Amino acid sequence: MRLSIFLFPFLISCTIITNAQEVYDVANIPADLMQKSTVVVRNEEQNLVIKSQNSAIMSYKTAITILSKNGEGNAVMSEYYDKFSSVYNLKAVMYDAKGIKIRTYKTSDFKDESITSDGTMYDDNRIKKLEFLNATYPYTIEYSYEKSYNGYISFPSWTPIGSYDCALEKSVYTLQIPKTITFKYLKSQDLKTDSAVINDKVTYKWSCQHIKSFEYEPMSTGLKAVTPWVMVSPNDFEYDNSKGNVENWKNLGSWIYQLSNTVQPLPETTKANVQRLIASTRTDREKIAVLYQYLQSNTRYVSVQLGVGGFRPITADKVAAVNYGDCKALSNYMKALLSEAGIQSNLVILGSGIPSLNTKYASFGQANHMILCVPAAKDTTWLECTSQYTPMGYIGNDNSERTVLLVTEAGGKLVNTPVYKPEDNYQNRITTVVLAPDRSADVHIKTSYSNSQYEDQLGMMLMEPTEQRKRIMKSLGIPNMEISSASFMQPDKSIPKIEEDIVLKSSQMVNQGGDKLFVTLNLLNRRESVPAKVENRKTSFSVPYGFKDTDVITYTLPQGYKVEFIPQDISVESEFGRYTAQVTLKDNTIVYTRNQTMNSKKYAPEKYKDLVDFYKKVYMADKQKAVLAKIN
Repeated sequence: MRLSIFLFPFLISCTIITNAQEVYDVANIPADLMQKSTVVVRNEEQNLVIKSQNSAIMSYKTAITILSKNGEGNAVMSEYYDKFSSVYNLKAVMYDAKGIKIRTYKTSDFKDESITSDGTMYDDNRIKKLEFLNATYPYTIEYSYEKSYNGYISFPSWTPIGSYDCALEKSVYTLQIPKTITFKYLKSQDLKTDSAVINDKVTYKWSCQHIKSFEYEPMSTGLKAVTPWVMVSPNDFEYDNSKGNVENWKNLGSWIYQLSNTVQPLPETTKANVQRLIASTRTDREKIAVLYQYLQSNTRYVSVQLGVGGFRPITADKVAAVNYGDCKALSNYMKALLSEAGIQSNLVILGSGIPSLNTKYASFGQANHMILCVPAAKDTTWLECTSQYTPMGYIGNDNSERTVLLVTEAGGKLVNTPVYKPEDNYQNRITTVVLAPDRSADVHIKTSYSNSQYEDQLGMMLMEPTEQRKRIMKSLGIPNMEISSASFMQPDKSIPKIEEDIVLKSSQMVNQGGDKLFVTLNLLNRRESVPAKVENRKTSFSVPYGFKDTDVITYTLPQGYKVEFIPQDISVESEFGRYTAQVTLKDNTIVYTRNQTMNSKKYAPEKYKDLVDFYKKVYMADKQKAVLAKIN
């Protein structure tokens, strides 16, 4: 009898331990979720309770098994907050491969840090953070926290699959909201929405389970089209003593307009400068040009994120006094300069480097940037006010071809930014190569880059000469080369175009076999690889931007040699683009001309094989050689 009493609590203890082990034992993960995965989300619970128009509480809990070192990026807990929110009740535990607890973290283990980055002057955003460290794989981390909101402009979204190579066992997002508060949501295709009404509250629930990981796919436009997600937004909000409605884009634009439509006085000295600068101009476009150059020469970009200050620009007089501001402040300042010159303009909200605004779903979180638009009947001008180098009217590849929000007195208006066609994003290169009998060569390269390709080369123009030469040596790939001179310049500050001029010598330009020399005709702009094949591709794909490259290379034959063989002309054409390569003989030279045009649009996954085939043909064509033989 006494033995039985002694064993009873021991058996209970064993049962508890066994149950704990069963929960996070890696052996219990379904085999198909382990395949090609670096992490597995065992469980995720995100619950949001809306208390009132300006109050909400979110509770979050997750458990993630880290399978290998490649999954270490997921071994971290982080949650942002500001003066209108707080993160508390943080808990975290680590388990070994068997699901046995090996560490419980204390409150003091969590770091509380500012997230002010370089280029940010004012920022009230902070982060609660915990990095899990363990040298033995696999292991499981479990953490949870609560977050309260004292005012909000949007609700947390739900993205249970956040990266490639991540599998998921189970995730659920629950939203509880009073019936008196209206909201809207946008979700992934085929995701089921469950809802229930209990007294004066409505509960919405989205969930998913057993999702295998997705391997990284080259040129992918992202996982959003193939994974579950939900975006949620209130129609009415209160935030930082400001009320607004985002039921549609017109209303959201009205709120932004009210924030920025305060009196924007300019100092008298700045007004005088404006009048002096435009005194000799004859057209509005000339006025815009000189004032934009004035902005670039006298201000610099600094980020400001303080409550509504994340949406309300610093006033123009303050920017004039300190000569810096964030994208909102500088755009607003440029607006004030133009107004002094009698030119009307509008602030523009957009997502720089992210997809266009969803025309049917108005919400914060879809935009991260502000520029300026000067409307005109025939020639609207767009101004990127944070750059000290880009020309007037060029807003960059990340801002082009997007649906954006024009902020007007009548509210927000959806419009589209300019589209840069392949022929706008050109690279034109003329190269001369003088070959010598000892296989050395003198090379002169002159290249023009425009628009998006100008943007790619802008960093080269701004580098110190020593660093420039290092980059040139690495990028050109010409064997045994020595640079004699190199320059990068923008001849006309009003045009997005860079001129590159490089003179170099190679001590071993061509390969030799017996009495023959083998010349790889495409010296500088070769496709060096083909995108990897992907069986049963899941995601759509695209090229970063459409472009047109033209290369003309003239080879002067070395003394004592003649042309024995030149390849035939090649033409490759598909929906992705067009490629041609031609070789002609002229006097004592070989002239190689290569043209490649690529289209930029979103392609369905099943077309990827055709793209690989297209690039394979280009790859092979770029390896063509001419054969030179000694003259007897």
